[in-house]
Amino acid sequence: MFNLCFIRGSQSFVSDEGVNGYVNPNTLFEPKKGTFYFIGQKVECPLSGSMSPFWLSRNMTNKEWIRRVVEHDPDVPVPYNLSLSPVARQRLEEFYATDDVEAYLDLPIRMTGMQTVKPLYASPEEFGETLTDEFGVVWTTNPIDRGVPVGPCLKGPVLDGYTFPDPQAEYRFEHLEAFCRQNARNYTILWIGDLWERATFMCGMQRLLLYTATEPDFVDLLLDGIADYILRTMDVLFGRFDFDAVALSDDYGSQKSLMISPAAWRRFVKGHLADIFTKAQAAATAAMLHSCGNLRAIVPDLIQLGLDILHPIQPEAMDILRLKREFGRHLTFCGGLGTQDLLVNASPAEVRDEVCRLKQTMGRGGGYILEPGITLQADVPVENMVAMIEAMQD
Repeated sequence: MFNLCFIRGSQSFVSDEGVNGYVNPNTLFEPKKGTFYFIGQKVECPLSGSMSPFWLSRNMTNKEWIRRVVEHDPDVPVPYNLSLSPVARQRLEEFYATDDVEAYLDLPIRMTGMQTVKPLYASPEEFGETLTDEFGVVWTTNPIDRGVPVGPCLKGPVLDGYTFPDPQAEYRFEHLEAFCRQNARNYTILWIGDLWERATFMCGMQRLLLYTATEPDFVDLLLDGIADYILRTMDVLFGRFDFDAVALSDDYGSQKSLMISPAAWRRFVKGHLADIFTKAQAAATAAMLHSCGNLRAIVPDLIQLGLDILHPIQPEAMDILRLKREFGRHLTFCGGLGTQDLLVNASPAEVRDEVCRLKQTMGRGGGYILEPGITLQADVPVENMVAMIEAMQD
């Protein structure tokens, strides 16, 4: 239970009656005006431009909100998050007339990663048509997405002569102190890299899959080197910065199943995840795994390893309600809103209905963060993005 806190002019007051963790259904937001209506009475929102329902709480920061959700507290609202491509970000910032949509919407989660030679979104105008990252992988650049790896740095199943980049190079961390300080009231997640996925970039997907059968010792050595890079990155982070969670980006799934067998995943990947998650636990830091596709076969393994948050649980690839029923007591799920069809092709009303359904079903009992099933791309109409946000905040 918490009380509602309002600002009327320059006078603040707290309602006499609490609400059981949810915004009253008779509330409406007008984000462009920064005002809030409570049962027909207009009051000023204390966070200018903010749409977060949790400004209603007297004693709850965004950081505390997400921590309680990860702890499966059933008495707090379902939180929300957005991951935006450059085009989606531009459209929302134009709609809301802001140059910082995360701050404008008061998103409770803020994420960043290490600085890299190749930014996640590298503009061809700035970087040219291709760009080589720290590992030596050549990427295409693209004004609307992250590009694709087109030039593996390893031409065969050998590491002789290859040197991994320095995970503790100072340029990677120069921005993090300011980021963590500026987001002290939010739940902060730092992306620490990729493991299996990085190996696919370095070898090429088809070659790496072949090597798991024909050159297993090489795959072990390669993943050892990548895991060491991640673990040494974590050493720097835990020694210098104050944040809430680390996140590994590592796609294992296709639309219908894992890309490798569960047995092969356990043979090559599971042990490295154990080291990464154990290191996070030792630092009292949550661990999040981003892994697209159908992971159903290894979710029990991820729970065994101590994973805290699984992202983005794509509904086109898995029965996410079944995941919630079977594993919702042990994992926090983040994602679940369809991006392959729903957000692209549905009406705004249909989008709102699905958001409400997910809040009621996936949100039951805590342990759920509502988010699109992958980064919002250029094919999502702005009216559907706005409908989604309004329903998230309702």
